[in-house]
Amino acid sequence: MLRYLLNVYVGKQIFESSQPKVKDDDGMAQQFEEGFGLSRNSMKLAGGLELIGSIFLFLSACNKSLSRLGSVLVGSVMTVAAYKHYEAGHGFKGAKNALTLLGLSALSFIDTLGKKK
Repeated sequence: MLRYLLNVYVGKQIFESSQPKVKDDDGMAQQFEEGFGLSRNSMKLAGGLELIGSIFLFLSACNKSLSRLGSVLVGSVMTVAAYKHYEAGHGFKGAKNALTLLGLSALSFIDTLGKKK
């Protein structure tokens, strides 16, 4: 139950952050291009992976494989996000949210290992 609540929290945060990327927001595209040196297509890809990962996390009560898959997708995107924040010179303060969500998704993934459902 606790893992599912954690997954819902992470899923909600990721879902909300994916919306401007998936909707091809010009302001977000400008931030990606100027702040991180990434193209609009990279932004849409990141948003799509975030959206899919968040949906899997929302559905994780049904199946722990969905929890694992959602955690891996979210963790992958957040790893790149944290790296890009550091690379852009934002430091820990800029990467803090990505690192927090990465850690929570990693905990969720680890929690699914070795448990029978």
